[in-house]
Amino acid sequence: MNMENRFFLQPAEAPSYEGVSNKRNLLSGLISTHTAEKPFPDISGCKIALVGVEESRSATANPLVKGGPDLIRNYLYNLHQGAFKVQIADLGNIISGNTIEDTYVALTEVMVELLENNVIPVVLGGSQDLTWACYKAYEKLKRTINIVAVDKVFDLGTEDNTLTPESYLKKIIVQQPNFLFNYSNIGYQTYFENQDTIKLMENMFFDVCRLGTARSDLAENEPTIRNADLLTFDIGAIRASDAPGHAMASPNGFFGDEACQLARYAGLSENLTSIGFFEFNPKFDPRGLTAQLLAQMIWYFIDGFCNRKNENPALQADNFIKYYVPVSSSDDGITFYRSKYTDRWWMEIGIRANIKPQFQRHNFVPCSLKDYNTASADDLPDRWWKACQKLM
Repeated sequence: MNMENRFFLQPAEAPSYEGVSNKRNLLSGLISTHTAEKPFPDISGCKIALVGVEESRSATANPLVKGGPDLIRNYLYNLHQGAFKVQIADLGNIISGNTIEDTYVALTEVMVELLENNVIPVVLGGSQDLTWACYKAYEKLKRTINIVAVDKVFDLGTEDNTLTPESYLKKIIVQQPNFLFNYSNIGYQTYFENQDTIKLMENMFFDVCRLGTARSDLAENEPTIRNADLLTFDIGAIRASDAPGHAMASPNGFFGDEACQLARYAGLSENLTSIGFFEFNPKFDPRGLTAQLLAQMIWYFIDGFCNRKNENPALQADNFIKYYVPVSSSDDGITFYRSKYTDRWWMEIGIRANIKPQFQRHNFVPCSLKDYNTASADDLPDRWWKACQKLM
């Protein structure tokens, strides 16, 4: 099946295999690529689609030079296949439209078509305001979603209503009708945010996690990512030594291997239906370190996707062990579910019959053993309490 919206997409540059003597086991063998020499890929049977977006006109702090998506591809295609088999389509690049709004519309329409066909878009940006266009795809499909951002700041912007990479979240929050159920940030750095903004995020019951906390126990980020429909990853969240390809690269941030682990958690998440990697600037990446790291992050995302277990405590009761934990500050206590196969945890919020239909998927909140232990010590886990404020 060829895409109806393929006219938005320009061919990608054919990757270089310089120094590669045997391409038989490379990742490129699993990818159908849209290049000038090849026809547009058929997305039938594909599970993942790469979409480059050459747009950064609103990125005044990190104006991107062209060619980022193709540089990432070049390194990605030269990686070896893992212990997985999956059909991937590389649809090429959405180039900048006559206006930035034209680019947003193009990305939204491409994503809508992919989501309707159960294909996961992997967006290679481009500036992070493109997250707005990704969100609009879900809005058009009338899907209430969770967004997780790996970012050193919250991108709430200022009083100015201009849409930029630093203000896209505010634009999403104030949009009506609103299809954002929850926003989570992983890795914000406190000295880049004022205390009023941090307090505002807490007052909106959003899940925000400081860099030091996120790095101290990386596995505790897995339930947060497991709850995401869309993950937006700002390359500026990775420290400059590992990802220099950003005009505002910081000496602090995630290490490269940690970023790969977060990307794998995203791949493993049954709920996640799109992911975007943004703010890569080839101008500051002369040795290609950032492009290489992004390629490896995408590889780990694919590896995670191919290891999904499609677990759902609401539908597969026999596959879970159920624990009821009485908590003195809650009239009903908390019910936890632990998978017999993966040892992952969920907790149930309220009674499904009392929850609006569009929110019922959010009734089971991914959590961890730590949350269970917190409840067992007669204390309410933060994840449970915040979810209750949105649902009840």
